[in-house]
Amino acid sequence: MIHPSPPPASVATPIAAPTSELAHLQPTYRSVRRQTEALCEPLACEDYGLQAAPETSPPKWHLAHTTWFFEQFVLLPFLPGYREFHPGFAQLFNSYYETVGPFFPRAQRGQLSRPTVAEVMRYRAQVDQAVGELVGVARAAECEEIGARLLLGIHHEQQHQELLLTDIKYSLSVNPLRPVYRAAPQRTVVTTPGLDWLQREGGLQQIGHGGDGFAYDNESPRHRVWLEPFRLASRPVTQVEFLAFVEDRGYQRPELWLSEGWATVRQRGWQAPLYWERLDGGWWQFTLAGLQPIDSGAPVSHVSYFEADAYARWAGRRLPTEQEWETVAAEVAVSGNFLESGLLRPVAAVPGADGLSQVFGDVWEWTQSAYQPYPGFRPPSGALGEYNAKFMCSQLVLRGGSCATPQSHVRASYRNFFYPADRWQFSGVRLADDG
Repeated sequence: MIHPSPPPASVATPIAAPTSELAHLQPTYRSVRRQTEALCEPLACEDYGLQAAPETSPPKWHLAHTTWFFEQFVLLPFLPGYREFHPGFAQLFNSYYETVGPFFPRAQRGQLSRPTVAEVMRYRAQVDQAVGELVGVARAAECEEIGARLLLGIHHEQQHQELLLTDIKYSLSVNPLRPVYRAAPQRTVVTTPGLDWLQREGGLQQIGHGGDGFAYDNESPRHRVWLEPFRLASRPVTQVEFLAFVEDRGYQRPELWLSEGWATVRQRGWQAPLYWERLDGGWWQFTLAGLQPIDSGAPVSHVSYFEADAYARWAGRRLPTEQEWETVAAEVAVSGNFLESGLLRPVAAVPGADGLSQVFGDVWEWTQSAYQPYPGFRPPSGALGEYNAKFMCSQLVLRGGSCATPQSHVRASYRNFFYPADRWQFSGVRLADDG
C-alpha cells in the first residue's frame, strides 16, 4: 500500500503575520488537499492507474489534475518566479481547457504508467508549498482575483473527491475478485418512512444563487420562474421500490422508455441498475465495501436518466424540474449522508421534521431539466469560462449531492449535470407530479 507523502512542514504550519486577506483560505485549502490524499490511502500501488471505462479516470490522474489546476490558474499567473514542476504535466493533466493548450485524451489516461505515484505526490507537495508562499507575498490589487481562483480550485478538488470514489468503485467492480476499497462502518438499521407528497401551489418564484458564499457561474444569475402547482415526493425511490419495476419487466417494456433510452437499454443489455446482479435467487450490489445484498430501504442509485424517467412512467408520475426541486430545497438545511459520514453508500431515510427526507446527500436526484444557461448568464472571460459553459448541451441536471459529496460543497442552487445514459455516479430518483 502506498501512503501519500506528507507535505513539507512549512505548509502544514500556519503562516505567520500574513500580508494578505488570503490567509483565511489556507486552513480550508490544506484540509481539502489532505482529504483527497486520505481517500487514496486504502489503495494499493496497482490501483492508482486503474481506468476501467472512458468516462472514468485513474486515481493518480485525479491527484495530479487537481494540482495542475492550482498551478495553472493560481501560481503561474500570480507567484513571481514560480516554475512548473514538470513542463509535460500541462498536457498530461489538463482535462479539457482548449484555450490553455493540448491535452492527453481522456479515454487513454489509464495508459500512463509515468509519472509515478511518488512523483505525483512530490508535485502536490511543491504546489502546496508554493500556494502557502503566494498567500504571504500576493499584491493587494490581485488578492481578490487570487482568492476567487483559490476558492474555485478548492471546490474543484471537492468535485474530484467524489469523482475519485465513483471512478475507483467502477474500476474495482469489473474485477471478478470483487475487491474491497474500504470496509463499511456499522450503522443502526432504521425503518424507511412511507412515501408522502409535499404540495406546492406554484406561482412566481426565484431560483439561482443570489447570496453570499461560493457558487459556480452556472448557478447565476438569480431569476424568476413561473411554476404550476406540483407535488414532490417526501423521499427518493428506494431499492425495493425499484426492484418492483425490475421484476415487473420494466427493462423489457418499450412503452415505458424514451426512444433513445430504449435503444440504449437494448444496445447495452441493461437489466437492472448498475452494480446489481442476481446471485443464488437474490439481488446483490457491488459497493465500495465489496459485494453486498441490496439494501431495500436505501435509495436506489447508479441509475441513468433514462432509467429514472422509465421508472417514473411505470409509477404513473414524472421527474421534477430543477426549478421545482430548488424551490423546495431552498427551505431545507443542507444536512444528510455525505462523504464525511464515511458510509460511502446511500442509506435508509430518517423521517424529516418538515416531512422531507434526503433532499441533500445519499444520491444525486435526476431532474427532467436540460442543462442550459440561465437568463442573462455570461461565462467568465478566459480559460476559466470553459469550466461549465461549454457543456451546456445534451445533458440533464441533477440536484442535491450524494454520499460521496463533501457537505460543504453543496447548496440548494448547485447544478450537477451528466449525459442521460450516465450511471456510474451515485444518481437516484425522486418523483414529482402535477399538483
